[in-house]
Amino acid sequence: MNKIKIAIIGTGSLGFSIVKGLLDSPLKDKIQLIATKRKLPEIPLVKSEHVLFTTDNVLAVESSDVIIFSVQPGQFPLVVEQVKSLLKNKVIISTITGLTLNTLEAMLGNECDIIRSMPNTAIAVSQSMTCLSYHGNGESIKTAQLIFNTLGKTLIINDELMQAATVLGASGIAFWMRLIRATTQGGIQLGFDAHEAKAIAVQTCLGAASILAENEKAHPESEIDKVTTPKGCTIRGLNEMEYRGLSSALIRGLTSSYEMISQIKNDIKG
Repeated sequence: MNKIKIAIIGTGSLGFSIVKGLLDSPLKDKIQLIATKRKLPEIPLVKSEHVLFTTDNVLAVESSDVIIFSVQPGQFPLVVEQVKSLLKNKVIISTITGLTLNTLEAMLGNECDIIRSMPNTAIAVSQSMTCLSYHGNGESIKTAQLIFNTLGKTLIINDELMQAATVLGASGIAFWMRLIRATTQGGIQLGFDAHEAKAIAVQTCLGAASILAENEKAHPESEIDKVTTPKGCTIRGLNEMEYRGLSSALIRGLTSSYEMISQIKNDIKG
């Protein structure tokens, strides 16, 4: 079986997470990776026969069949100028915030298959939720699913929902980290050492997520009911959190992030 030749253009936090995830995945021996960054010394050292780091975007694209663009929106036009003539018959996967499929197709042309993706940094530990949208053929989306299903789970959605997916899935990592941090701080106040509180908070969060992940019919409220008793400590804590605005604060945070992404999208159009 021929190896899948993958180029990752832009090895920032997300791009490097994709590299790390692929190198730790079952696909490792079935892929050939080349990754680019403007300044190589900024890249954490990775020693592997399966990846080459370079500053040369042209070399990376020429050497690969699947191109994952993971640069900042403002950098993308310059990158396109460098490599557009080399994209014919390539599978293009974009992780770039705010660039719709229609925009990508207008910038890159119609001689390549374009897929829009939104993974998150949990891709580094093969636990990403990656949303995908596409206008291409079935084989190209299968290639994208093969890559990202190895690094977590995928969901194909309408491109119009990709902004919402960015908030819920990609920015969502930061929101959950903040909740875990707050829970850890609460545990310290209750008497645990910091590392003990963090261990309890992280495993409890993982356990709650696993209950829902392993049973599609499970609902958060039904699981909450299992641990709340009349006049108990759990319901008292929940009611206090709601009184202080926990759910409304989370929802308002999500909608605020969505509004910001909408502004980025409009700025790109402008």
